[in-house]
Amino acid sequence: MSTTNPRSQALPGVRARERAPAEATTASPGGGRHRVRAAGWRRVLSPLALLAIWQLTNVLHLISASKLPPPTTVVHTAYDLVTQNSAAYGTLQSALGVSGQRWAIGFGVGAAAALVLAVMAGLSRIGEEGIDPIMQMVRTLPLFGLVPVFIVWFGIGQLPKVLLIAIAAVVPLYLNAFSGIQGVDLRLRELARSLGLSRRETITQIVLPGALPATLVGLRQSLGVAWLALVVAEQINANSGLGFIINQGEQFNQNNVIFVALLVYTILGLLTDWIVRLLERRALVWRTPVGARA
Repeated sequence: MSTTNPRSQALPGVRARERAPAEATTASPGGGRHRVRAAGWRRVLSPLALLAIWQLTNVLHLISASKLPPPTTVVHTAYDLVTQNSAAYGTLQSALGVSGQRWAIGFGVGAAAALVLAVMAGLSRIGEEGIDPIMQMVRTLPLFGLVPVFIVWFGIGQLPKVLLIAIAAVVPLYLNAFSGIQGVDLRLRELARSLGLSRRETITQIVLPGALPATLVGLRQSLGVAWLALVVAEQINANSGLGFIINQGEQFNQNNVIFVALLVYTILGLLTDWIVRLLERRALVWRTPVGARA
């Protein structure tokens, strides 16, 4: 009669199964990096195709260059705006600095307010009942409708521009952060209680990390909306910035100048979105296994 332990017989199979994930994990980073690079190239193809079609509309004389200047003209205009200090437009880099400062202040104020309000509303029933209805009201306000009101209240200086950007930025980030906090699994909170964690430890170690994915989604949305709000805000009698360049281009009927400013807005929006996507991949590496996405 054999005295071999069944567990020892099953052990080689168990070890084989244990080795397989380890080997897959060891082999996956190279393949994952290759897929990420391939996906990056695929994301570049569609903008390049759009630029080619845009240029062809001019080459084939489908649309007048005065209405839709080709990319080559826009690039040449951008070079002139960078290298020459025009009396009508100034320089592109100085306008970019002014607009960037307005955006940074407005977005910083809006993002800070959104996170504080989301934590207060998400962690307290009283906070939710007091804050969330007001934020839902702010969410439905038309941004353009606030422009004349802010001009009457604050004049045409920097303050109304910064406030418009802050209000635009606060809503998406608040909604997503609040939803993330509310969506944390109640069983995790019960587990924290059973482990003897204090309320502060539960919030910092369970609730806030659990709400991070939704908060980062809200951050991306908030960044994009803040750039759109900057375009609106700089229409309020601006005498500097990218919005000023657009207004001047409209007055002088120079669409090539307007397109330069619009493309700068687009590049800035894509750049900030890319930064948050990079942050998201690094901060949420635990959420999606390497190579899980094609």
